[in-house]
Amino acid sequence: MSYENDQEMNTLKIIAETLNRSNDLEQMLQTVLEKLLKLTKLETGWIFLVGDKPHYRFVADVRLPPALSWEEKKPMCAGSCSCLNRYWKGDLVDPINIIECKRLDDAVQYDWGDTKGITHHATVPLSAGEERFGILNVASPGKEHFTREELTLLQSVAYQIGTAVKRTKLFHAQQKRAESFANLNELTRLIWKASTLTSLTDVVVQKSKEKFPWPNFGFYTKGGSGLQLRSSSSNLFPSPLPDHIPIEEVNEITSCFQQQKPLLTKLHSHIVEGSSSIAAPITMKDEHIGVLFAATSDPEALSESDLEVLQALAAHISLAFESIRLQEQRGEMLLYEERKRLARDLHDSVNQKLFSLSLLARGAREVISKDFPSLTEPLEEMLSLSQGSLKEMRSLIWQLRPVGVEEGLVTAIHKYAEHLGLTVNFDVSEVPDFPRTIEEALWRIAQESLNNVSKHASVQFVDITLQESEDGVTMIIRDTGKGFERLARETGKRSLGLTSMRERAELIGGSLQVESRSGEGTRIKVILPWNKKENVHED
Repeated sequence: MSYENDQEMNTLKIIAETLNRSNDLEQMLQTVLEKLLKLTKLETGWIFLVGDKPHYRFVADVRLPPALSWEEKKPMCAGSCSCLNRYWKGDLVDPINIIECKRLDDAVQYDWGDTKGITHHATVPLSAGEERFGILNVASPGKEHFTREELTLLQSVAYQIGTAVKRTKLFHAQQKRAESFANLNELTRLIWKASTLTSLTDVVVQKSKEKFPWPNFGFYTKGGSGLQLRSSSSNLFPSPLPDHIPIEEVNEITSCFQQQKPLLTKLHSHIVEGSSSIAAPITMKDEHIGVLFAATSDPEALSESDLEVLQALAAHISLAFESIRLQEQRGEMLLYEERKRLARDLHDSVNQKLFSLSLLARGAREVISKDFPSLTEPLEEMLSLSQGSLKEMRSLIWQLRPVGVEEGLVTAIHKYAEHLGLTVNFDVSEVPDFPRTIEEALWRIAQESLNNVSKHASVQFVDITLQESEDGVTMIIRDTGKGFERLARETGKRSLGLTSMRERAELIGGSLQVESRSGEGTRIKVILPWNKKENVHED
């Protein structure tokens, strides 16, 4: 190439005009490469857009020799070469002559086809300021060396291309950001229609997959000693997202939760190997609720704008979470009042009538049985049924009484046990001021457990331990009765209320474990997530 200054200026002018005609990155690079080769009278060229090692994209080419273009240009789309390795090491700063091209050498060694006499090429980095974007390679048959003047011209063109790439990327980033926030606006309207936490998590996951380029998406909430996956979507099977993550495990999800900071991880996700990921914490006031997480194997798919959108989504979820919780608390208060009313009505009506029926049956037995012996047995049965019904009604009234238990949870359990004829040995140093949901769950689980002991265990004494731990609050209920295996055989019932107890615990992120052997009694352990500092505002 031999160019006068005016020819060089004309080349740069034409290249600049070409670059300014399109915002389609790959089309722009293809067009400018064709124009460059025509102006410089070079035979062939190709462009790589390069990310972090080992990621790159082969995006443009002109007149590749057959040895490099077979099977849809397979040799150019896989593997590394000296120019890419120099780029990744940071050694490719200025245009250079590549004396040994691995792709061309492999083409000769493995007889991939005709190289058209191309043995060397010039390599020029594409950059704009401190940002690097990729590599421009050009070559011609028999050309083994590019002069300093030729490399300087190529470098000037490369700067123009790099600037255009940056401009185009910014354009697409702004366009993507605008589209993402428009989609977020649509999703937000759906979020505020959710009436339960389950419907909230499901709509967030389902619609996020539809509206954002996040093929792997998970909604994690705090539960037990870690983070529990509430809902997820993935284009991989099986899903790479774990159902439970211990809080001590080191990854981007636990880091986001513990640090309460959004995280963007490029290509080194611990959750989805080899992927980029974003994570944003969900926080309501001072309570740490969970984490939103998204990952993709495309190294260029996630950016700061995605993280910004995920943060905004997490903020809306936090507000919706609080609204749903307030609705649930209002529902609990309404239920609280309804239970009080129903318990009062039952006590004043049905309970009194059953008591009267019991007295009448007893009186009739005393008066009539002497003269009419045949009526003794029916009257005895009537008295037994009325007294049994009265006992069950009083138990039902006790269960309907809300946890309002002004005397406290321990006192309420003691009184309920006494009502059932049981003696409870409590092991508790101090009873914290639990939130209503925790107290309600503990109370109902204790009630059901004591009912089982009273009806089936054939023992009078029950041990209950209540304590705080790293996992939350733990309640253990022990008896030395028959055990579930024997009870199941005798009663024909398998669950004995265990399903409802377990559901109560799991509904608020807890767990329930049962240990029982025939003749050795039963041990029920319930763990509910709770932290005094994080939940003090709920009281």
